[in-house]
Amino acid sequence: MKGLKLLIVDDEPLMRLSMLDALEGIGCEVMAAATGTEGVAILGTHQFDIVITDLRLPGADGLTILKSCKERSPTTEVILITAHGSVDTAVGAIKLGAYDYITKPFQMDELLLIVERVGKILGLRRETLELKEVLEDRFSFGGILGCNHQMRALLEKIKLVATTDSPVSIVGERGTGKELVAHAIHLNSPRRDQPLIKVCCADLPETNLESELFGHEKGAFTGALRQRRGRFELAHKGTLLLDDIDALSAIVQAKVWRVLQERRFERVGGRETVEVDVRLICATQRNLREVVAQGRFHSAFSEHLTAFQIVVPPLRERREDVLVIAQHVLEARSVSLGKALDGFAQPSRELLLHYSFPGNVGELEQMVERAVALGRDGEALQPWDLCGFHTCPYLGGARQAGCGFCAEGVAEKVEQPQAAAPATLATAREAFERNYITAVLKQVDGSRTNAATVLGLSRKALWDKCKRYGISSAKGEAEEAGD
Repeated sequence: MKGLKLLIVDDEPLMRLSMLDALEGIGCEVMAAATGTEGVAILGTHQFDIVITDLRLPGADGLTILKSCKERSPTTEVILITAHGSVDTAVGAIKLGAYDYITKPFQMDELLLIVERVGKILGLRRETLELKEVLEDRFSFGGILGCNHQMRALLEKIKLVATTDSPVSIVGERGTGKELVAHAIHLNSPRRDQPLIKVCCADLPETNLESELFGHEKGAFTGALRQRRGRFELAHKGTLLLDDIDALSAIVQAKVWRVLQERRFERVGGRETVEVDVRLICATQRNLREVVAQGRFHSAFSEHLTAFQIVVPPLRERREDVLVIAQHVLEARSVSLGKALDGFAQPSRELLLHYSFPGNVGELEQMVERAVALGRDGEALQPWDLCGFHTCPYLGGARQAGCGFCAEGVAEKVEQPQAAAPATLATAREAFERNYITAVLKQVDGSRTNAATVLGLSRKALWDKCKRYGISSAKGEAEEAGD
């Protein structure tokens, strides 16, 4: 906890000095105040990570300290010290923003445990803020994340191309984010206030695609019960994205090429000329020049489209972006699911860095979204969360046929951490007992009375074990105070 800045507000000199010595002993920077009024004054001139205050104080009381602290610095965490008779007030203070409370008399180790827990939370917050600053700086543009030199060059090229009105060709493997690039170009262009219309050419047969692009008149073919505007019309004054443009037939290629040259066309089955002003962006998994060489694409049309060409590198060529993107997805998905996860465990980070991601960013996003859904609040995401198999090599199981990590032998490339063997049987027994009691308390929502029944212990025996192992429970302590 080295470097944490704390303020202690307590009117008992011995208690104040004991806390100060203990906290300085673990590397904290500590200031102390003997009255609430003095504490409020210090809060007005100094910034703290944690404030530890007695609830009952001469001058301003602990709740006043809490309110003053949260008004000046909402990110500062407050720990209240209270007597047994004031537990209800302390619980109410938590609703007002206090992090936790501790009941007198207490062992100094109990307080240090709470401070250590708060310190970890503050550290995670700082890491998140630093990451967001990075993402909002040069590593983010139009939703595209990346710190790799290829991505930085790509972002600079997008910025330059966006200001023009020329056609753009985006080349990249499936899942690399070609559509995001198209969005970034459109949203940073003079056409940003007009629509971006998308068509995947590979998803539609030629007969339907022509009608989809140019529209049709009523009665143009069987089923044409009314006039329909095509995607070119819908994109008027805006941008049209043709994904998988290399799937266009020669006939449709010629018609699109003519629209780009003349800026006009007729709907299928119609004679009326429709004039349009559209910027075209095309996306393809293969370089159009290669498709031209195979005789499958109009050469003049290709030259027009590739005047500005942007190549999106696959994720395996920019491994330094993997954790940046993964962390971004984790945070976004955690918010939507209402979860508080402790990032990625180190083995998970190693697996992500060693995996080739044949599905690119799309595969990474799906993997992290699944892991967030499987992950448990307050815990780091583990390898088995990422792969979705709970009998993977990391849990001593066999390889899984449907797991990309197993298919590539990634688990064998990453050193799997081995748990340190307990020094004695007594140590192992204590570790098991602590973990088992904690698990039972979670199942009964922290009620020590109910946990004692499940464990077959007297309430006093469970109270003593919780104190011994440093297991805290707000509901349990409230029950104890009620006795």
